[in-house]
Amino acid sequence: MSKSAILSSSIAKKYWMALTGLFLCLFLIGHLLGNLQLIFITGEEGKRAFNEYAYFMTHNPAVKILSYLTYFSILFHSIDGFILAIKNKKARPQAYAHNRPGTNSSLPSRYMAILGTIVLVFIVSHMSSFWGEMHFGNLPMHTIEKDLKINGQNPQTGEMMEQSIPVTYVLTTKGEYKEYSYVNPMTGEPQTTMDVKNGTELYNRDNGLKIGEGYKDLHSLVFSFFGKNKAGFPANDKALLFVLLYTAAMAVMGFHLWHGFSSAFQSLGLRVGSYAKTIDSLGKGFAIVVPLLFAIIPIIIYLS
Repeated sequence: MSKSAILSSSIAKKYWMALTGLFLCLFLIGHLLGNLQLIFITGEEGKRAFNEYAYFMTHNPAVKILSYLTYFSILFHSIDGFILAIKNKKARPQAYAHNRPGTNSSLPSRYMAILGTIVLVFIVSHMSSFWGEMHFGNLPMHTIEKDLKINGQNPQTGEMMEQSIPVTYVLTTKGEYKEYSYVNPMTGEPQTTMDVKNGTELYNRDNGLKIGEGYKDLHSLVFSFFGKNKAGFPANDKALLFVLLYTAAMAVMGFHLWHGFSSAFQSLGLRVGSYAKTIDSLGKGFAIVVPLLFAIIPIIIYLS
């Protein structure tokens, strides 16, 4: 952490590595708080809360700037740490005759490059499964179905009767539920009441004016990915495997944070005196609690 493979200034070397690492820790907290909505808020309320959160994270200008900063931090932190590990290895091609790593350093600190590489692979696959689908995938919109009771004439007897027809409503970014489609009681076929462009833009079929915009249903994608079958997504027969891989990745991230958190403060010159023990304890707590809460989310989704 005290040296860098990319920057030339010795001070900038250790500061940038530490700062990008701590920034990513802040990102983990924000990301975790958003994801916890998946298990703490249920039903339509939970679905709406998470999809609104996902929309905010991809459309708010300030958040988009922070997102680009996060992407840069991930790339810098990963590439710089990986190259640094290679340089350190080349600088000491022959191992010490008497090497006792267990007494000189912790297990996570000796495998930071390997742990970081595994975390990077997980981030890339995770983003392709969810971030990529959110931005570029053909996700269905957030909809809700209700039965609408209407009075109609029985075609056989001519008598008036009450019947229910399924109606689908789409949630707009203005917080309104607008009728999107219904089942024709005469034919039994679904009929849409508005036109949709670019996946989420809603237009009046009669005059062509834009009515609003719907939310992409990322909530249902997540639940389908980890074992649910919702909103037209096929059941995932590999859900258990993905839950296990996700949990394992969180364990690896925990090991990476176990050393990396306090090491970042060490590089910044803040882990000194009476603060050292506090920072070490805080770092170990962070390395346990945050990955554990992340891992619990897909487990609960799979078992629920």
